[in-house]
Amino acid sequence: MNKLFIPIIALALMTTACNSKKDAAGQAGIDLANLDTTMSPKTDFYKYACGGWMEKHPLTGEYSRFGSFDLLAENNRKQLRGLIEEISSKSADAGTVEQKIGDLFNLAMDSTRLNADGYAPLKADLAKIAAVKQTSEFSKLLPELMLSGLTPYFAVYVDADAMSSDNYLVQTYQGGISLGEREYYLDNDAHTKDIRDKYKIHVAKMFQLVGFTAADAQKNVEAVMAIETRLAKAAYDNVKLRDPHANYNKMSVAELQKLVPTIDWNVYFSTLGLKNTKELSVSQKESLVEVGKIIETEPLAIQIAYLQWKLIDESADYLSDALYAQNFDFYGKTLSGKKEHTPRWKRAVSSVDGSLGEAVGQMYVKKYFPAEAKERMLKLVHNLQVSLGERIKALPWMGDSTKVKAIEKLNSFYVKIGYPDKWRDYTKLEIKKDSYFANIQRANRFESAYMFAKAGKKVDKSEWLMTPQTVNAYYNPSTNEICFPAGILQYPFFDMNADDAFNYGAIGVVIGHEMTHGFDDQGCQFDKDGNLKNWWTENDKKQFDARAKVMADFFDAIEVASGVHANGKFTLGENIADHGGLQVSYQAFKTATKNAPLKELEGFTPEQRFFISYANVWAGNIRPEQVLVQTKSDPHSLGKWRVNGALPHIQAWYEAFGIKTGDKMFVPLEKRVSIW
Repeated sequence: MNKLFIPIIALALMTTACNSKKDAAGQAGIDLANLDTTMSPKTDFYKYACGGWMEKHPLTGEYSRFGSFDLLAENNRKQLRGLIEEISSKSADAGTVEQKIGDLFNLAMDSTRLNADGYAPLKADLAKIAAVKQTSEFSKLLPELMLSGLTPYFAVYVDADAMSSDNYLVQTYQGGISLGEREYYLDNDAHTKDIRDKYKIHVAKMFQLVGFTAADAQKNVEAVMAIETRLAKAAYDNVKLRDPHANYNKMSVAELQKLVPTIDWNVYFSTLGLKNTKELSVSQKESLVEVGKIIETEPLAIQIAYLQWKLIDESADYLSDALYAQNFDFYGKTLSGKKEHTPRWKRAVSSVDGSLGEAVGQMYVKKYFPAEAKERMLKLVHNLQVSLGERIKALPWMGDSTKVKAIEKLNSFYVKIGYPDKWRDYTKLEIKKDSYFANIQRANRFESAYMFAKAGKKVDKSEWLMTPQTVNAYYNPSTNEICFPAGILQYPFFDMNADDAFNYGAIGVVIGHEMTHGFDDQGCQFDKDGNLKNWWTENDKKQFDARAKVMADFFDAIEVASGVHANGKFTLGENIADHGGLQVSYQAFKTATKNAPLKELEGFTPEQRFFISYANVWAGNIRPEQVLVQTKSDPHSLGKWRVNGALPHIQAWYEAFGIKTGDKMFVPLEKRVSIW
């Protein structure tokens, strides 16, 4: 079931964390087996630096992509499994975290019971939806479904007010389309039409698996496509979603009532537990207006079919093997190219991790995260801040008044490393032995209540938006914070035994990446306090936009598959962050080693090891189907292009590997990006 939208800027696709041990690579940090030295770094640096890793880690049937992040996740799941299985094998007092973890895990693992129950856990909700007599009932039904984890039509969440970042604000967000991206409903190329046709077959099969006749299932397919296509047409595309001003529309509930009169908003918000809501931001106004028109104009039977579909679609992972298998057949095989199901134990661990994340994280940190790693990270972060400050002050294209504001923002970063200072309280989360699905619903209601309780309060800047066991990092513009969970502070990102060439090339660039998000095309629109407020002179902003356009145009020209190009505007923020991370971390690395220069190790200079360690972070294999999915849906460039698309804009890389005019990787100086 879907988690509600929270707008943070993460380093990569979300993934579970891990604590992986590498083969001993000593002080150099890099593993020579990861390289493919038959390829020249001047021709294809990604294959040169990562070809050996790619050969050692071929895609298994379970994965549509597998990279360094996923390798960490694999090892970490095993560690989390050990922690969780130990708890679930023992009896625990009712209401304790141990009881909740153990019972939820055991229910997720009980395939005999799940298959015996079939779709029975859905029957009450399917009947409840079918019993609707008029659309006025949606004002109560839709929020009830959303509290359980569903997102029909649109979503509501609570986050910082973009214009008043100290205060939480109720906000809406477009949603309701099961294929995730609007282009799947609107584009007419052969691949997209094939996906659409197979999606219709999938929807029909899923309806039949929960008791509908073949004829009724086919009628329901047409209903689902009618509504989801209307939602897709009204939705903002991924480029427009990156414009914070276009997605901020603050209004009173009374104004919303006039804008979308088909929903009784007082009833809607009261059902969510937001009865005192006076104002909110309607993030994509046109989309919500279309929702109102759909509710008003589409026949009730069509809307009931759509709502039942959202229930079936978003619940399939928690029901019988038959429902899970059909769900996987479309979303896993057809859409992403996977060949095999994820083993049940991995799904069970992920479910516990998702429902009781900080409780699991507290155990994880205690066993696997050394205190000295946090200390070294704090030093690295400080050095990167100094480096970025130096680079800002030296920018030839930025005026003094804007530089002052930029430095103020940099010095205001709220840094989080490892794990939170205070942990979540799971006392009110009730886990029973009735059914796996019922517990997932309760877990979603618990999360919803936790989030909606923030409405009208001051923002808690100490709250973490990732669990400590997550292999990722993020920048949050509304709190101006950078966060590095314990899960990412390990090889190949971080190695306590490796020298600065390795660590600055890997975790140093990650740190610089997140810092640069504060100054990318989105982040630069927020001030030091996290408010959506211009702090640029007109000329300086024009200079920035012109330089950013060079980056967008460069990636637009990259062909990721036959006839398919990268989306430079969609991936612009992440590409700017990679570029800035490399520039800032390399300068910090040179400063840190200035008085004690590093030696050549494993046949590579320190400068070469810096760039090889960076490339190894993005090592991975990916299926052709997943290339197309990620190009539509992921704001990050594909791993190959986070290396081959980023490094040709870094002068130090040219010098380290002797890249010259005529080499395939060479980009003329006048066509290179130069921002931070």
